[in-house]
Amino acid sequence: MATAIEFNHVSKLYRLGLVSTGTFREDIKRWWITSVQKKEDPYLTIGETNDRGTKGESNFVWALRDIDFKVEQGDVVGIIGKNGAGKSTLLKLLSRITSPTTGDIRAKGRIASLLEVGTGMHPEMTGRENIFLNGAILGMTKAEITRKLDEIIDFSGCERYIDTPVKRYSSGMRVRLGFAVAAHLDPDILVVDEVLAVGDAEFQKKAIGKMQTISKGEGRTVLFVSHNMDSVRSLCRSGVVLKNGTVEFMGTATDSIDFYLEANTEHEDIAIPELTREPGVTGQARITDLQYLNPTDDTPTYPYTGRALKIRIHYEIENLIESFASNCYISIGVNDDRNMSLMSFASYLKYSNFNMHKGSHYADLIIPHLPLTAGKYKLSVLINVNKYAGDFIRSKIPMEVLDDDFFHVGGHSMPTHVSGHIVLAEHCWCIDGKELEY
Repeated sequence: MATAIEFNHVSKLYRLGLVSTGTFREDIKRWWITSVQKKEDPYLTIGETNDRGTKGESNFVWALRDIDFKVEQGDVVGIIGKNGAGKSTLLKLLSRITSPTTGDIRAKGRIASLLEVGTGMHPEMTGRENIFLNGAILGMTKAEITRKLDEIIDFSGCERYIDTPVKRYSSGMRVRLGFAVAAHLDPDILVVDEVLAVGDAEFQKKAIGKMQTISKGEGRTVLFVSHNMDSVRSLCRSGVVLKNGTVEFMGTATDSIDFYLEANTEHEDIAIPELTREPGVTGQARITDLQYLNPTDDTPTYPYTGRALKIRIHYEIENLIESFASNCYISIGVNDDRNMSLMSFASYLKYSNFNMHKGSHYADLIIPHLPLTAGKYKLSVLINVNKYAGDFIRSKIPMEVLDDDFFHVGGHSMPTHVSGHIVLAEHCWCIDGKELEY
């Protein structure tokens, strides 16, 4: 497959404070060498890594450093990373808004960019006039805009206000209009920054559908920057993770998202001893710790939708407790953020009673396929000892579930417009006795 975009050891250095060399003569010399002779900047100074979280000593900072990768034609690449990682700078270099300090970028075909809300919009002009203005800026001819005008207006959803000055539009309406023009440019490469976050759920769904049509149906290339991992997972096939201006990881969209979340989301410390117990517990047992583990190797992990999960409960018993009448058991309950009960796992539902011996112990709850959609939940843990609660912590233990492909169909578990916490279950649909295909 042909290469659509090629980044060849691209770096971008910014100078903090003054931007000139200090003299007019040296400024002219820099311009001649870099712009005319196409050589490296002779006044280039070694800068620091672009880490916004630390205080620097230099007046120079590398927004991007040695970016080197290729994008195949028709691929949809998600660019992800923290704020300040260099995502927008990378897209601005590709869109020729600014030029790289070192290296070069080669792109094949026409590029349409939607980088900021209201880019190319004149506030005093109407929406209709801005379609022609923005289309011309993006390289469309007047005849091409006129031919697609009705389609652009319909896609934007701003038909009622199309002859109203844009200064009276909301930020979301401006995004709708700007994206509608860019999407109908028929570009070879579509570059989209974090602008869809301003739009509502309906428009985000429509915009993602349009980008999918552009990439899959028409074989065009899309570079997509977003902090919404669901959007990246559903739209993109490949992913690039940036950190402090450098490429930290490249791979499939799913692998890139997993790497980013694991590397940049700290595991939440669960301070069990500090959590408030329910009143009336006997104290015969005491919960001391809870861990989320990978069942295959017992390494700490995040809970993922559809993946296997081991929840390990550490507890202590002061004296030997003989169980009788199946009254010694351990139970875990799962509540959503509104404290609604969703699931319960109790040992007595499947197993017989057991003895609790003096000392430190741990109990493992193994869930082969976690059926919870992405979101934050609270766990309750009960150790019941001979009809009484030896220890009970109700809806206070945090559990954050990350999204994954529960049904193994190559997508995320729930559409982004579905809100709330939902329990998934394996199932199938049949029409006239025949199961539907994926």
